[in-house]
Amino acid sequence: MELPFQLLLHVLFVLSFIFSIFMGSCGFVSLENNLSSSLFPRNFLFGTASSSYQFEGAFLSDGKGLNNWDVFTHKTGTILDGTNGDVAVDHYHRYQEDVDLMEHTGVNSYRFSLSWARILPKGRFGKVNRAGINYYNRLIDALVDKGIEPFVTITHYDIPQELEERYKSWLSPEIQEDFRYYADICFKYFGDRVKYWVTFNEPNVAVICGYRTGLYPPSRCSDSFGNCSYGNSEREPFIAASNIILSHLAAVDVYRAKYQKNQGGKIGIAMNAIWYEPFSNSTEDKLAAERTQSFYMNWFLDPIILGKYPAEMHEILGPDLLVFSKYDKEKFKNGLDFIGINHYTSYYVKDCIFSACEQGKGSSKTEGFALTSAQMNDKSIGEPTALAWFYVHPQGMENIVTYIKDRYNNIPMFITENGFGTSESSYPTTEYELNDVKRVEYLSSYLDSLATAIRYWHTYPLLEKRGCCPALAYFSW
Repeated sequence: MELPFQLLLHVLFVLSFIFSIFMGSCGFVSLENNLSSSLFPRNFLFGTASSSYQFEGAFLSDGKGLNNWDVFTHKTGTILDGTNGDVAVDHYHRYQEDVDLMEHTGVNSYRFSLSWARILPKGRFGKVNRAGINYYNRLIDALVDKGIEPFVTITHYDIPQELEERYKSWLSPEIQEDFRYYADICFKYFGDRVKYWVTFNEPNVAVICGYRTGLYPPSRCSDSFGNCSYGNSEREPFIAASNIILSHLAAVDVYRAKYQKNQGGKIGIAMNAIWYEPFSNSTEDKLAAERTQSFYMNWFLDPIILGKYPAEMHEILGPDLLVFSKYDKEKFKNGLDFIGINHYTSYYVKDCIFSACEQGKGSSKTEGFALTSAQMNDKSIGEPTALAWFYVHPQGMENIVTYIKDRYNNIPMFITENGFGTSESSYPTTEYELNDVKRVEYLSSYLDSLATAIRYWHTYPLLEKRGCCPALAYFSW
């Protein structure tokens, strides 16, 4: 999720995000008791989501190595209030309490990520950390014991710092071998109980923020995009993206060849998915909205699913877009079992090819010549929140799952993240925080939008036979 880190550390636990929907004047009502009368299928997964760096803490405990976020957040000026994930919400030590809370609230699944540096402190250049393996085994066993489905992300932005220092991590093809090796270990030790694997969380966000704007580690960018000591915003994002795509495919190849048949699981990838609405009804703005989607989400999904980058990227970037080899393209066949969708907000899009645009997000060649903003000409796409990038637009949920369903021929989808972002100042008192009306309204409206998409699909049984419903799960962040 693209939230400033300091806003996440102070959340007690994300369970309250989704379950506040089921709170009323009479107190807590179990989610489990409400599923049968809901608009969602009986086998629908309702869960909550987390990431290792933002939750676990214990950043150097029991043999864990440093990761890129450990190093980044310890540098002065990188985090607004100077906080870091050294302790976070101490999920590492208090996971059993957290699992008990999940059981009490009635979730049937929990999406969490593994810390690469906790399992392989030095990547493939060192030994497997057995204490890390043991921790995740205890967590997974605790979930299974409560009847909660583990939904595991192999990496959520974090990598061992060793790999950054050895060969600049995602800028080197060497990372593909490291990720393959790491994924193999995860499947080997946890795959007997884990039936849903996500290779990467939001690789589009990691690449854009790490190599174009420099807001995330390794903080690389060019002058026109950010204030970094090194980097090339027009070149490096495409190198990093190529290596992530090929690393994903390497992990899928290992899983299919060695584990999937016996373990019976599924593997996919989770993308940050923004709905882009044309600012006007002009053909130019409509094409710009499609182009923006290609430069943001389809940039990764098209190669993995369709075997090639979007046509819009080829047309604009030309030789600047890296070309996959014939050997690489062989790996693209059957590149995933499902698509994870992390959806929070929507933006307007204005064409910058045939119209004059002020400088802003999306307006450059490397971003697709399409200006994106939640507000244009005093027109807002939805209600603003405490976070500058976050506007409430429930219709975006229905639109984005329908778009993905249509573009990728009904590949199964999971809403791997959705939630309401706030700042600490949004809650002046504990009483106000507990009476969390805005979050209730947000989650309720987005779930309604998702239910509408599913209901529409089920209205046409002949179409439904062609594939699955638009979404099979919902994880609140």
